[in-house]
Amino acid sequence: MNLPDRISRVIEILKRNSRNFKSPVVTEVAVQTREPFKVLISCLLSLRTKDEVTRKASERLFRIADTPEKLSALSTDEIERAIYPVGFYKTKARRIKEISKILIEKYGSKVPEDFDELLKLKGVGRKTANIVMVYGFRKEGLPIDTHCHRIPNRLGWIKTKNPEETEKVLRNLIPKKHWFEFNDLFVQFGQNICKPVKPLCNICPIKKYCKYYKVSKKK
Repeated sequence: MNLPDRISRVIEILKRNSRNFKSPVVTEVAVQTREPFKVLISCLLSLRTKDEVTRKASERLFRIADTPEKLSALSTDEIERAIYPVGFYKTKARRIKEISKILIEKYGSKVPEDFDELLKLKGVGRKTANIVMVYGFRKEGLPIDTHCHRIPNRLGWIKTKNPEETEKVLRNLIPKKHWFEFNDLFVQFGQNICKPVKPLCNICPIKKYCKYYKVSKKK
């Protein structure tokens, strides 16, 4: 089986198994609200933070402010109290307030529907911009986080050193029909089975396609 066919096969298997796991919080926000602004803010909150903490922080924040106008009107202390204990909550509170003001002043209170414009927002990197494009606007994008970087390397699809390099290589490997679901599936899989330390290879549904499993089995 060639690599493109193997990739499609793995993704189809993970899709069938995804019903056993919760969707990442940013996806939940997108499905529930279909609002790019909430997807953007939830994604910023999620960086280096566990999903359950992000979920609760997002809910608390959106209860008191769910638009750029309402968020920019809050004090930084108010935002901090709403989002605590997300990682780097003080920095994120300042960033969220700054971004809200920029969206009002420069983009007519709308999240820009353009990847390069999203990257101009302070604190927004390629992963966040891709997530907003895919889950906020349902447009083409390939969000790569630590799971989406680690797992394709373990499977033997690629040999890359960081998520940015991984995104570049995977854009040429993964058929575009799978881009929308790729992040969701691999985050779920990475959180529940293909963990960073002690992956659960014994219950892995794709171990027959995994280079890491085949090598470790021989040891």
